[in-house]
Amino acid sequence: MNHLKFANPLYWLLLFTVLLSLECCRPDTSRSAQKNWVIGPFTKLDKVNPCLLPDPGQVFLCPIRRDTVQWEIKDVFNPATAVRDDTIYMIYRAEDSVGRHNGTSRLGLAWSDDGRLFHKRPQPVLFPSEDLMKMYEWEGGIEDPRIVESPEGRYIMTYTAYDGQTARLCTASSDDLITWTKHGLAFNQAYNGKYNDTWSKSGSIIATNMGSRLVATPINGQYWMYWGDKHLYAATSENLIHWTPVEENDELKIVMSYRPEYFDSDLVEPGPPAMILEKGIVMIYNARNYGPGRRIDMEEGTYSAGQVLFSLNNPLHAVDRTDEPFFIPDRPYEISGQVNKVVFIEALAPLNNEWLIYYGTADSKIGVAAWPVASR
Repeated sequence: MNHLKFANPLYWLLLFTVLLSLECCRPDTSRSAQKNWVIGPFTKLDKVNPCLLPDPGQVFLCPIRRDTVQWEIKDVFNPATAVRDDTIYMIYRAEDSVGRHNGTSRLGLAWSDDGRLFHKRPQPVLFPSEDLMKMYEWEGGIEDPRIVESPEGRYIMTYTAYDGQTARLCTASSDDLITWTKHGLAFNQAYNGKYNDTWSKSGSIIATNMGSRLVATPINGQYWMYWGDKHLYAATSENLIHWTPVEENDELKIVMSYRPEYFDSDLVEPGPPAMILEKGIVMIYNARNYGPGRRIDMEEGTYSAGQVLFSLNNPLHAVDRTDEPFFIPDRPYEISGQVNKVVFIEALAPLNNEWLIYYGTADSKIGVAAWPVASR
């Protein structure tokens, strides 16, 4: 070994420069907190994570197959939540392992008094059946719910129907989170069905936190929803069931898009219900780093989460946006799974003096992270 090099000041300068450059390549999630409108920071609850796992013992008589299936044997992920009587109810996506598309998705129900330890209902609560939605839901299934309450207290769900070729945004409603009424394609009554066969998913309805409830809130006399995945679009509604996409020059108006060389270089997809807060409308969104325009200091294919601030006076105007992700995959169960390097947030819930987010981990399990209310 050449010990003389350790006495050379140029050696130490070069070493410092290399270490500094490596540190600069790490996504700086702390920068998000510098914006005074960002919610968080959220701490992953490692003692309980993953907080929900697939269970091969859950068996269901599928009304289409007319046979029993282990309906969540493969994966559970991408949940929605609602708080009722100091209990968190989680509607989660679960996959079996049969069929043409590597498993059919159905929605299950779990509940928790502390937001950490969950109990499951043995049967799914929303699933493809012999109904008018079968043509859209079979045999890919029902995916990726988001939930708000109507001002009258009814639960409104947006979800994705997948027939194996096209994802379509749909709505459903319930009084008890167990029995759901499907209302069909979200855009079916808009523009004579112009967008019925357009790839559409991930509906985040703008809401206000009222105690433990996330209640859909009209702006300028209409309810608003952000949706999409490659780009972010908007839609309006009078009843939370039927939605009209916002157009510009007879085409969908893009209200936010991906950014080359950022963590969201390939797609942006709404997370939990967007929240009306002091500075405006804050929405958590999921993003992927991928393709020729990817951020080179982040692994290709990584799903992380950012936040965006929209104007309360004009929900189509993005006022500000985080340049760094505030939530990244850095745990083993987030890095390796059905889809590697994924955290995907769809649920935001206030419970017991803290805010909780629930997220899919590598499209395989479900995790939870917390932010104390005192930090707001």
